[in-house]
Amino acid sequence: MAVSQLKNLASRLLLPGLILILSCVPRSKVDMILTGGTILTMDRYLPPAQALAIVDGRILTVGREVEVRALAGLGTKRIDLKGAVVLPGLTDSHFHLLSFGRSLSELQLAGTASIEEVARMVAAKGRELPPDAWITGRGWDQNDWPVKEFPNRGMLDKVAPDHPVYLRRVDGHALWVNTRVLLLAGINDETVTPDGGVIFRDAAGHPTGIFLDNAMGLVSRVLAEPSREDIRRWLLAAVERCNQVGLTEVHDAGVDGRTLEVITELVDEERFTMRYYGMLDGNDSQLLERHFLAGPTLNYGGRMTVRTVKFYADGALGSRGAALLDDYSDDPGNRGLMVTPPGELKRLIAATLKAGFQPAVHAIGDRANRITLDIYEAVLQQWPDYDLRPRIEHAQVVSLTDIKRFARLGVIASMQPSHATSDMYWAQDRIGPQRIKGAYAWRRFLEAGARICGGSDCPVEKVDPLLQIYAARTRQDTTGWPEGGWQAGQRLGGLEAAKSLTTWAAYAAFEDSRRGKIAPGYDADLTILSRNPLRDPPAEILQTAVLMTIVGGEVVWNNRPAWKSMPTTTAGQ
Repeated sequence: MAVSQLKNLASRLLLPGLILILSCVPRSKVDMILTGGTILTMDRYLPPAQALAIVDGRILTVGREVEVRALAGLGTKRIDLKGAVVLPGLTDSHFHLLSFGRSLSELQLAGTASIEEVARMVAAKGRELPPDAWITGRGWDQNDWPVKEFPNRGMLDKVAPDHPVYLRRVDGHALWVNTRVLLLAGINDETVTPDGGVIFRDAAGHPTGIFLDNAMGLVSRVLAEPSREDIRRWLLAAVERCNQVGLTEVHDAGVDGRTLEVITELVDEERFTMRYYGMLDGNDSQLLERHFLAGPTLNYGGRMTVRTVKFYADGALGSRGAALLDDYSDDPGNRGLMVTPPGELKRLIAATLKAGFQPAVHAIGDRANRITLDIYEAVLQQWPDYDLRPRIEHAQVVSLTDIKRFARLGVIASMQPSHATSDMYWAQDRIGPQRIKGAYAWRRFLEAGARICGGSDCPVEKVDPLLQIYAARTRQDTTGWPEGGWQAGQRLGGLEAAKSLTTWAAYAAFEDSRRGKIAPGYDADLTILSRNPLRDPPAEILQTAVLMTIVGGEVVWNNRPAWKSMPTTTAGQ
């Protein structure tokens, strides 16, 4: 019997220690065994184990150490885990890969404590650059400053008069620029505000340098297009960092055609050392037309899948662009923005499903979520016998009456735990004490029977997936505030938090038959940690080290050099 047949049989049976079957596998075929650790399988049929074996990039068996060690043959690499903890490879279900890579080369404005701190960073960067060179950055958040108001171009004009300055807010839904950029973009007092966007103006009607959502396009069109080499460099930097923090896959929430071409090249060159689940940018009609005609790309080179389209319903809560059913509590008269008209969104979702792609809609406010659910309810009736798995990205503020609809309609809520712990300082000011009950409400979604998956929205939040587990378990910031957790009843247990980044993430990508568990026949994608994030005290998660990351049976990150130098085994050792 062929090894592949054995793996398929083991996968169907889902049993450890299949000695009779495994004895048929030539020992020389076993590529790697991991022993001496705690294997958290995430499979209800498989208890935590001590060891596992890998053949041809897949799990051969997982179980007792004595059984796995017996499979080792000449050329088998053995890693002694020395008590380390092994999880299925962690997946970030909402990521922006190119933006993250790009952000690593820009001003890092996240966590800045004041507008003056941003100004000092911009001034310092300007001194390094020749005149007219662009200064770009990302991460500022006026909610973190003493004066919690949007800034204006005056400060940037003062510290960098000779440079165009282009600074994106932390959520990517607002832009802060100086006068040089306004001149380059031809923006003046007469510039018309586009639908689904806001141009902030002062009392005299002059643009202040702040643009929200669809209005950002008026400015971004004059930003120099990155070269192909820029894209390669940013992607490689992002993938390397993802490997280091234990990520084995990301769901990229909005990718353009040029980036996909470069990713394909990197996969062909065997330089793309993780798995990629891409969502096409739903605003690019030519891109959609091309891919809809060709159909989904499934597991290209064992690394890349493109079968989802990302659309935007509304803006973000922090910039008051999220579409709400009622006024913002701290901004009467403002109910946010629908950046895509509902009729157009419905047409696009219907076309996406017809082409065989999965729709994923960015919806943060309760109005945007309700409209998206209404559209899904109407459109999904045309496909009653298909496994469609539609997604809503963020599902951040949802009416309590709408949470149950996620379960009834089979809509996946793709949620980001650290959004709650970043926003908790001001979120109730935005939406008040009643609506907050349906905000970041992970436990309510699970109790309603809805499926969720977890991610970071990086670079909006930090890349580290362990921070997502920590935030989900505690609903506290990294200082332990507030005591007991914010809206503590919505916390997740350790197993639930881990599943949101493994098993449930795999389901959201139609990969649950081969990823998200450590089981026979599944991809050998593994994240090896120094501590157990499911059971150890939550505070210890922040001190947990990623010791090794394995993708398809290949070590792509090794934080333990001694493991790399271990000799190959002889049979049975």
